Amino acid sequence: MGIHSIKFAVLLSLIFTAAIRADVVESDFGKMRDGTAVRLFTITNASGSTVRITTYGAAVVSLKVPDRSGDLGDIVLGFDSIDGYLGNDPFFGAIVGRYANRIHGAAFALDGTQYKLVANEHGNMLHGGHGFDKVVWTGAKADGNSVEFTNLSKDGDQGFPGNLTAHVRYSLSDANELTIDYSATTDKDTVVNLANHSYFNLAGAGNGDVLKHELSVDADQYMPADAVGIPTGKFVDVAGTPFDFREAHQIGERIAASDEQLRFARGYDRNFVLNKRGGLRLAATVYEPTTGRVMEIMTTEPGLQFYSGNGLNGAIVGKDGKKYARHGAFCLEPQHFPDSPNHPEFPSTELKLGEIYHSMTVYKFGTRPPAATAAR
Repeated sequence: MGIHSIKFAVLLSLIFTAAIRADVVESDFGKMRDGTAVRLFTITNASGSTVRITTYGAAVVSLKVPDRSGDLGDIVLGFDSIDGYLGNDPFFGAIVGRYANRIHGAAFALDGTQYKLVANEHGNMLHGGHGFDKVVWTGAKADGNSVEFTNLSKDGDQGFPGNLTAHVRYSLSDANELTIDYSATTDKDTVVNLANHSYFNLAGAGNGDVLKHELSVDADQYMPADAVGIPTGKFVDVAGTPFDFREAHQIGERIAASDEQLRFARGYDRNFVLNKRGGLRLAATVYEPTTGRVMEIMTTEPGLQFYSGNGLNGAIVGKDGKKYARHGAFCLEPQHFPDSPNHPEFPSTELKLGEIYHSMTVYKFGTRPPAATAAR
């Protein structure tokens, strides 16, 4: 090969590499009913994995990572345009807040003042009422392999005190790690608990159920709840129960067991009390045997809500015209405990004036060979 051919080949290689490492690309995702523009940001890493996030709800729209053969597949549920998210959307990929999960009676006391919130589920508040998932986040800033979104929740929004400014930064590393970094400040004492509500199917979004996915969770205890999902306040040992995922088990292995908690939720929908506190540490691992995909979840949060897609029933048509069947995805949501504002014995979710709320979760993706299965 001559010197000119070598230079041309190097140039092509550089162009190709630059095309793959496109950093962040911004595009149109439609409009809200009031005409507000909704944007979509695509982050691509060196291996070609991509994550797409929309300003509506700061939601993850798609996440494409390789299987054991190197083929990319979209592993999160969602819609092709904003129209789907404005319809029957069960929080697909969204940031939920101000308070992820449930607050009993849609009320709590703080600094001697009782606050009445918007009730949106059985007289309780779920995921902040008309919350962070239902607004267009502003001030999107792209930087290298990341994009950051901002949302101002004004004093009195859904009944919460204080003007809360929240920031969420998504980053996709070349090691296929999706990092979600949360921060918030307030001008008045308040409570805050932010989480991402992505629905995962490691075999591919819309490709059947997740009952054969193998799950392990680093938790010796979980939190039982009443028939509408409000925790009893007790921490119960997982040993001897269908909630024991200290060793890997298929999600569907015990989902139909005779257990009151499973019956209440029609499957799994409970918070696990993670064993380790403080700093970023491994909370859970999921393995899908047909594709070989593995997802590890690391978090700074004390709890992990596990939901087995019990409310999906095939009625929702998502990306590429696929219907999302019952148990067609799972959610693993690192967060503080549900109803913490009404349980002073739980880790506190209070954010004081002058303090900075900070939380981080990392979803790391890889693969295993076919023989590497640990579930019983």
